[in-house]
Amino acid sequence: MLWKRGTGLVVLFPAVAWILCFTLFPLVYAAWVSLQSMRMGGPSRFVWFQNYYRILTDGRVYDVLLTSMFLSIFGVLLTLVLGVGMAWLFSREIRGIRVLRTLLTMPLFTAPVAIAFASIALFNETDGPINNILLGLGFSQPVLWLSNPYLAKITVLLVDSWQWTPFVFIIVLAAMQGIPEDLYEAARIETKSELAIFRRVTLPLIMPALSTVAILRLVETFKILDVPINLTAGGPGSATQTYSYYTYVVGLKNFNLGYGAALSWALVLVCAVLASIFFSLNKKRYEEV
Repeated sequence: MLWKRGTGLVVLFPAVAWILCFTLFPLVYAAWVSLQSMRMGGPSRFVWFQNYYRILTDGRVYDVLLTSMFLSIFGVLLTLVLGVGMAWLFSREIRGIRVLRTLLTMPLFTAPVAIAFASIALFNETDGPINNILLGLGFSQPVLWLSNPYLAKITVLLVDSWQWTPFVFIIVLAAMQGIPEDLYEAARIETKSELAIFRRVTLPLIMPALSTVAILRLVETFKILDVPINLTAGGPGSATQTYSYYTYVVGLKNFNLGYGAALSWALVLVCAVLASIFFSLNKKRYEEV
């Protein structure tokens, strides 16, 4: 018995060590730093919760929050609609379905930095393929995808949604394939409309998976950094600076480690609260499943 217990501890040790070193320790250390006035190479002193109070009075925070909320809300909606639509379309047997599924999921396994740099070429305003296609379709002038503040936000939204739609597609497709075929056969006795069957049978049964994907995407989109930093560098001006981007600028470019850590921990707390509210509201739904 002791030998088995020792073997179990040895097997668990790498995972426990990983969590302690790369998850818990950074969180605890960041919380400690957030209570200090600390700059790179300079002296530090405890200021307790002054950094958190500064967040509430920092007007720049509200600007980047609006940008993050725009990308989060519309990014989640766009990826959910596209992902569910793709899953519904490819849940049936069609020729070459496996090849098509593989191609559709490729952006998910590509590094965000690579996607951002590829998007720079795609959305190039002078000689990019997207603008060339639009000009060929009759547009009078190139679209300023990266120079116009409003279009730059939409560009970041499109690129992020392009990468993460396959994630929704995979989860929802798995949920759809788990629905018994008997339910569809019974539904087809009542109606021949595929849209009605989807609305009355498929959608209610995939709702637990869909809601889980929604909260994961909401949290992930709120942390978006790779695409804005490599595609637009936060510009034009500061139009595409997200909350995470502002945290990066404060902590790693301006070396204001105390305030940057406070910004990071504020984001952790907000995401934790959102996740807790979500799971408490959907507790019964998951228990039924």
